[in-house]
Amino acid sequence: MAEQFVASHIASDTVVVFGKKSCPFCQRALDLLKQINIKSGHFKYIDLTSQKNMDDIQDYLMQLTGARTVPRIFIGETCIGGFTDLDALNNSGELSVMLQKIGAL
Repeated sequence: MAEQFVASHIASDTVVVFGKKSCPFCQRALDLLKQINIKSGHFKYIDLTSQKNMDDIQDYLMQLTGARTVPRIFIGETCIGGFTDLDALNNSGELSVMLQKIGAL
């Protein structure tokens, strides 16, 4: 069930952030992504605290990405990591290139 949930959200040309309301790094990731002006329909934020199987989802994200921590950020179907990774991609200019490739800018 967790596999299907994650797969259904990342199986498109979107930016997907799996996070938690109480996580300051999740909020920083959201703030950064909002500044970039991603096209409507190309961004999803999944609040794991609202999911009954949150632990199962995080366990599957661990299998899929190598980390259970949030945020887990996907661009297209590729996990780029967490906030620190997102920030580094943004600072290098690579984030814009990735977003253009999936049609999100």
